[in-house]
Amino acid sequence: MPLTAASLRRDSALPRAWEGFVPGPWADRIDVRDFVQRNYTPYTGDGEFLAGPTPRTLAVWDELTPMFAVEREKGVYDVDAATPSTITSHRPGWIDKERELIVGLQTDAPLKRAIMPNGGWRMVEQALATYGYAAPREIVDVFTKYRKTHNDGVFDVYPPAVRAARSSHLITGLPDGYGRGRIIGDYRRVALYGVDALIEGKRLEKASLDMERSTEDVIRDREELAEQIRALGELAQMASSYGLDISRPARTAREAVQWLYLAYLGAVKEQNGAAMSLGRTSTFLDVYLQRDLEAGVLTEEQAQELVDDFVIKLRIVRFLRTPEYDALFSGDPTWVTETIGGMGEDGRPLVTRTSFRYLQTLRNLGPAPEPNLTVLWSERLPEGFKRFCAEMSIDSSAIQYESDELIRSSWGDDAAISCCVSPMRVGKQMQFFGARVNLAKALLYAINGGRDEMTGRQVGPVTAPVEGEVLDYDDVVAKFDRMLDWVAQTYVDALNCVHYMHDKYAYERLEMALHDRTVLRTLACGIAGLSVVADSLSAIKHTTVRALRTTDGLVTEYAIEGEYPTFGNDDDRVDDIAAWVVRTFMAKLRQQPTYRNALHTQSVLTITSNVVYGKATGSTPDGRRYGEPFAPGANPMNGRDTHGMLASALSVAKLPYSEAQDGISLTSSVLPSGLGRTRAEQVANLVGLLDAYTLSTGYHMNVNVLDRTTLLDAMEHPESYPQLTVRVSGYAVNFVRLTREQQLDVLSRTFHGAV
Repeated sequence: MPLTAASLRRDSALPRAWEGFVPGPWADRIDVRDFVQRNYTPYTGDGEFLAGPTPRTLAVWDELTPMFAVEREKGVYDVDAATPSTITSHRPGWIDKERELIVGLQTDAPLKRAIMPNGGWRMVEQALATYGYAAPREIVDVFTKYRKTHNDGVFDVYPPAVRAARSSHLITGLPDGYGRGRIIGDYRRVALYGVDALIEGKRLEKASLDMERSTEDVIRDREELAEQIRALGELAQMASSYGLDISRPARTAREAVQWLYLAYLGAVKEQNGAAMSLGRTSTFLDVYLQRDLEAGVLTEEQAQELVDDFVIKLRIVRFLRTPEYDALFSGDPTWVTETIGGMGEDGRPLVTRTSFRYLQTLRNLGPAPEPNLTVLWSERLPEGFKRFCAEMSIDSSAIQYESDELIRSSWGDDAAISCCVSPMRVGKQMQFFGARVNLAKALLYAINGGRDEMTGRQVGPVTAPVEGEVLDYDDVVAKFDRMLDWVAQTYVDALNCVHYMHDKYAYERLEMALHDRTVLRTLACGIAGLSVVADSLSAIKHTTVRALRTTDGLVTEYAIEGEYPTFGNDDDRVDDIAAWVVRTFMAKLRQQPTYRNALHTQSVLTITSNVVYGKATGSTPDGRRYGEPFAPGANPMNGRDTHGMLASALSVAKLPYSEAQDGISLTSSVLPSGLGRTRAEQVANLVGLLDAYTLSTGYHMNVNVLDRTTLLDAMEHPESYPQLTVRVSGYAVNFVRLTREQQLDVLSRTFHGAV
């Protein structure tokens, strides 16, 4: 995107803001990656330089600690039910005005949640009622009589097949009543260029359309750019209410952190997306911190203080949700995902001292699920950083790891993770979040000729059900393959409806203002129940599976005679089946037309909806009974991966990333003793495991180093474990904020006793 910013170049603040930076194309056009590559300082040492928390930091954090306890008890701390949230809707708010270094809150007080009706009024009303609040009549009237919402629009256009699939829980979690999220604004741009230059760039983009014919696409682009320009102006107005002038570039490290945070704050004041991720900010901010450190105007303690203050703000981002939403996405997550580390395309590590500083917040402030700290892992990362990451995982279970090699080769070295496992080039790519389909239920539909195994209703197309008592592998696979044609068509139809209406009624003005005009859009489809399907087909192939029918011929139970190879033990007999399922469904998705010509992608990810899916799915041919949870993400079914942590991971690593470029999630739990007898052994073994997994083309791993005794005690005495963090399917949660069902599911998972 061109700057051409005559206004920027006339800005007397510019020489000071960019003083000492290595110039390059980034100074003439918006190109944050070029700025980072020319100016960052790789760090190959260890964490010895790090500073602990200051008394000021702890005083700010201590203001929040009792509020967290109230929030945990009530479900929410407070809600503003009368003010629909916008970038400028609320007066300035503080935690401790005299002590905060980085300022800005979503509303006028910490932990007070706002309403965001543009996504759907029904969800707002249900959420308010859950916690004992009600909106004023005039607000209700606006969003039920005068202002159409995203949710209204979607249900106006859903075809009957989509409604049926949604009602039967074949498709679950669609963002049709809340913000879709999964979009990462390039918040770094506000710090590097200032809002005035960004507005100028967007005006030029809009002017480039002046001579274009007014087709539907051009009209939409003009309107979206106009909204982006307004949003940037409102962002500057919001910052001004805190006494800050973000119209110009940041001049100091403190301003860089503050400017970047305000840009992110504007996004979360306007959108309640299912994931409001941060991007790849640590290496960018390190450039400013390092410059001030070298100039002697900042100490290491002060640098860490800025990072700690920033992270405090990220930890208290909140959205108002319904109980149904919480069941799918348990633990009140916001997915403020920060992507750390990785290697540059030039072979230099993208690890800086600030990469360490971000992770150090887990010590200075204690473990926490947000921000969702995500390390792009490569065997080539500096050994000191690898060991430090392993130490922090052992101490906190708060870090997830993703393959830098797979991500960089597909999306470049300025990609970041959105939500859990979704990679995208920052500021140049966005996704249409698509939740997921229940492939285990699709298999049961294939067996039952399109009828739902729980209700008997005809949901899928009428096809021939399986015949006879014993299931035949070739017959079931052929029927499943045909059923997936219909599932893929229905699923993409649903997503096209959702995202057309989201662009129309709940457009992410500010986030998209922090993108290039021309972006790559992906349609992020997803699958749940992969290991259930793989094990079911393995059981049918390698044992005798008898179908048990009701009086009207509906298969509802299965009897298995013999043993079969299960997914999660590095056994190609079943691992190849799982890979076939991923390839087959992806091929069928690619045949479907997409809204705005989005590129089809696919994830193997469940969030915590594996429990909800289990409750909505009947008994399956693998021996799983009706109501039992699925495994999370791409995990083997609980307790079936019996050959150790590495064998389990290697099964998942065989799933082809080329057919699941929205990510493949694996959550692994290991006993501390399972990693080694001494601290040094534990660190070395975890580093070795992550090296081996990513070298075997494994994509993602959540690492929990826990024992069941701790979790059981936390269930009985939650007040004693306010910061106990566990990683679930692609994100982390405070264990005590999970529902009882979710806690029991975590306990039922395999805790490996050895690598």
